[in-house]
Amino acid sequence: MSRIAIIGMGNWGTALAHSWSSDSHRVIGWTVEDEVYGSIMENGVNEKYLPGVELDIEVTMDLRLAIEESELIVMALPSNVILNIVDQIIPHLRPSHVLLDLAKGLAPSEAGGSGLISDAIEIKLKSANLSNTVVVLTGPTIAPEVAKGVITTAMVASHDISISNRIADRLATDSIILVPSEDSVGCELWGAFKNTVALSCGVVDGLRDNIGGDNLKAALVTVGFAEGQRLLPQMGASEDTAFGPAGLGDLYVTSTSPKSRNRTLGEKLGSGIPLEQALEEMHMVAEGVRAARMFSEQAASLGCDVPFIDSLCALLDGKISAQDCVRSMAESLL
Repeated sequence: MSRIAIIGMGNWGTALAHSWSSDSHRVIGWTVEDEVYGSIMENGVNEKYLPGVELDIEVTMDLRLAIEESELIVMALPSNVILNIVDQIIPHLRPSHVLLDLAKGLAPSEAGGSGLISDAIEIKLKSANLSNTVVVLTGPTIAPEVAKGVITTAMVASHDISISNRIADRLATDSIILVPSEDSVGCELWGAFKNTVALSCGVVDGLRDNIGGDNLKAALVTVGFAEGQRLLPQMGASEDTAFGPAGLGDLYVTSTSPKSRNRTLGEKLGSGIPLEQALEEMHMVAEGVRAARMFSEQAASLGCDVPFIDSLCALLDGKISAQDCVRSMAESLL
């Protein structure tokens, strides 16, 4: 049995809290949201993010308490806030604490390092004279299905394969199959890149009464995956990771599932809703917008041609229509 703190009780953090507590781990969840805290405390359910799933966990709004009560710190936070929370976590860390990063995105440019969130976390730890291990978990993990007990695969990656093996063995359950890897760079990059493909597939769904359809989605998945295969190895990813749970597996489920936040956001854009309005209508963060812009910047610095990402960014910036965006993407196959 492990003592696990889940920092961030969105739908993914809540799903893992349910799964791991059901597997006899001791779980304490931390949230800044009064609504979420009250719902779990009073009803044993996170009504905002994962309604209908009963939780047998502790919950707190005291970050220090969550850290001190645990040995494994799971950071189930959006990429745009995780580094700020890491700053708050650092004063409470013990040398034995292991940090598990679930954020699927890229760090802000001012964070320094490789641009990966895990690397930015390690830089912050080093600056505080700490050397806690940082592990990445990513893969095709739709949260409501994980909570339901649907068999799910994901990758656990760190620079040390022995640590990946140990964490994968400890946190695997009857329904969560964890594959150890030492390509933490590739796992994290694909975990972010797949959100851009999901956005494009959602745009197609939003155009279903016009030019949208499964044929077009298949074309965009092909284009997006191929572009990821060109760009991500230049950013340090192992080529093999593209074909595992963190690559093709995550890309497929996020691009096709009606429960996918990024596909849902893309559908709003395809139906003609402006980006800012579409974002306001969602109470869960869709990482694809920020990922698209950051991959565009990385590609430009590397001199890598990325017509798929460029077309998506043009749509997000309001420079082209949804129809012109998906046509441009499909024609990049030529």
